[in-house]
Amino acid sequence: MVELNLQHFAHAAPIPAQERKPLGVCLVDRGLITKAQLDEALFLQSWQQAPLGEILVAEGWVNRQDVINALSEQTGLQIADLDSSPPPPDLCRIKSVDFWLAHNVIPWRRLGPILLVATARPDLFPSVHSDLEDTGYTIIPVLAAADQIDGAIAHMFSTPLAEAAEARVDLDQSCRSWTPRSRVGPAAALAGLVALSAAFPMAGIAVLMAAAVVSLIMFLALRLAGLLNFIWHHWTRPSTEASASPPPALPCVSIMVPLYKEREIADALIRRLQRLTYPKALLDIILVLEETDEVTRSTLAQVNLPSWIRTIEVPALNGLTTKPRAMNYALDFCRGDILGVWDAEDAPQPDQIERVVRHFAQADEDVVCLQGVLDYYNPRTNWRSRCFTIEYNSWFRVILQGIARLGLVVPLGGTTFFFRRDKLLELGGWDAHNVTEDADLGVRLSRAGYRTEMVDTATFEEANFRAWPWVRQRSRWLKGFMVTYLVHMRSPLRLLRDLGPIRFLGVQAFFLGTVGQFLLAPVLWLFWLTTFGLPSPLDPFLSGVGLIALFGLFLFAEAINTLVGVIAVSARERRFLLPWVPTMPLYFPLGVLAAYKALWELLLDPFFWDKTQHGQASEEGLPH
Repeated sequence: MVELNLQHFAHAAPIPAQERKPLGVCLVDRGLITKAQLDEALFLQSWQQAPLGEILVAEGWVNRQDVINALSEQTGLQIADLDSSPPPPDLCRIKSVDFWLAHNVIPWRRLGPILLVATARPDLFPSVHSDLEDTGYTIIPVLAAADQIDGAIAHMFSTPLAEAAEARVDLDQSCRSWTPRSRVGPAAALAGLVALSAAFPMAGIAVLMAAAVVSLIMFLALRLAGLLNFIWHHWTRPSTEASASPPPALPCVSIMVPLYKEREIADALIRRLQRLTYPKALLDIILVLEETDEVTRSTLAQVNLPSWIRTIEVPALNGLTTKPRAMNYALDFCRGDILGVWDAEDAPQPDQIERVVRHFAQADEDVVCLQGVLDYYNPRTNWRSRCFTIEYNSWFRVILQGIARLGLVVPLGGTTFFFRRDKLLELGGWDAHNVTEDADLGVRLSRAGYRTEMVDTATFEEANFRAWPWVRQRSRWLKGFMVTYLVHMRSPLRLLRDLGPIRFLGVQAFFLGTVGQFLLAPVLWLFWLTTFGLPSPLDPFLSGVGLIALFGLFLFAEAINTLVGVIAVSARERRFLLPWVPTMPLYFPLGVLAAYKALWELLLDPFFWDKTQHGQASEEGLPH
């Protein structure tokens, strides 16, 4: 029976292109769409870079099987069911997995000298046929759904694709080479520093105090530079982005949403994604799941996914289940020219993708990444959520805006950043072992000579408002900053050459300043004992001019932080947070615990991903 079917496939005569009926006419003749629907779909296609079938499916007028059947009628090609009759492994090895992924095709059957190759886009098959001429087979296309082809490729090449996902980034810019033995040196150096301080406590305190002050000055200088540039740009240069014209034909945009054990968030996530106003035929939303994640899989099984949302399962391998590894695996299956990332709890503004597409169309070629603003939809939950919202607004709405315009390295925010996909592939995707893969990617793209700009759009997340989950999340971020800094400072002179002096100093200020402010905060707390006339280990070092200078520095730093916070929440919808800005100094001390947790994990378990639990807060503050 199989042989008879193959003979039927092999002897089916394709209809010459010049004699084919238009696909829309085939669907009208079958009674699946009306002439009015076809006319509207053709109008939409005039400004969308999407196949007619995708537009009809996205509008809900037909399903994908209807389109496949009409394509078969139009082209004379036969339909292959890859789910019930998967391709054999030996045929798939005639070309690399990269070839099958790039063309979204897969060899399905061989009959003597004839090779049947499954495709969802017969209009693009001539280039595939040309590239397969060197195989020695007579190439004949057959039709299959794109998702079936992706599934066949994923099944056939699961192990090499999973292995590649763990090692996409060059070894010299990745932390995956770290082993327990390689961490002995830093651990010994830290132990030696502690022992030296214990033997010579006064010298140790002096060194720690100097390091604390230097890290404070570095981070303050970075914030001040960002603030001044923000103020200058805000009051002297009117924004032109809102009036910029979109490109003549809109591109396809892929969005990856990594999910892991997300029982509470699935329904809300789909509801938020459905609010997007970008043409659904040009949306390629990919929910990235771990193969072993039964929780999320069973939750999504109860949700009716729209045609423009699909799932990809990441094979289990070597026990590594990090977000960047999952995204590296899914990266090969994305179809858009632009690729973005959202988290499970994200609620993007409905017109976010239009803004991104418009910004990319106007940006210089060296701008390969756009970072959006991150904000929170539950600031009223408690005091901690209010402070977290002030912190995020200060960073994303003020400081990062100025840093980006200055051309400094932009540590990406983990979500709501969008890449030119070809450039992301060129950079090697994400470091699968780095727990702040976003900040690391921001450094790597700068080292490669590219730039990140801020895009005028916001995504709303769930503020982590409980104490211990906040510590766990913050410790993961701080550990990732430590890892990223140590990786890129393996060769400081090379980093200096790649970035140039100004951006190199910006990297030092951000990573050393951020980590140092938390790790060395207890030393600064001792200063306030001296200030208020209480006994302190710093008394021998602080007196007279030195005491006044440090007191002035700390007050100036707090004044700048307060000013940034006030500016950040001065908009009407965030103005209720203004009374809470002065309480921010009470918010950060918990970060000291997170910093030492991060340092401990850096030495013992640097790749451990301390996952944040979502779906704990009300969405009543979500803008509409």
